[in-house]
Amino acid sequence: QVQLAESGGGLVQPGGSLRLSCVASTFTVDYYAIGWFRQAPGKERERKGISCISTSDGSTYYRDSVKGRFTISRDNATNTVYLQMNDLKPEDTAVYYCAANVGYCSGYPLEGDFGSWGQGTQVTVSS
Repeated sequence: QVQLAESGGGLVQPGGSLRLSCVASTFTVDYYAIGWFRQAPGKERERKGISCISTSDGSTYYRDSVKGRFTISRDNATNTVYLQMNDLKPEDTAVYYCAANVGYCSGYPLEGDFGSWGQGTQVTVSS
């Protein structure tokens, strides 16, 4: 399995920005789907991820709730996937997890399809 580690979370005011990073240990194949999921306070982790990127061709997916505000990108040289989050809202407050699956992103990233997970990073949006 791939070892993943997230960083970049923190406290930010509404309308602010954060950039999350997900660093992966050595990939064993050339194609992975890296997804971002989140778990709001007092709730279970959402089964549908908010964003996904294919490491092979950079194709991306976004849920409607973050489309236009969040941008996912990857740096294959450093095995790092980024989630740039702009115009953050209080409802974005959650623990954010990255996850890896061999293959490609195609539509909604679903929790059950991903076998490797990071430990999560807390994002709090509050004034």
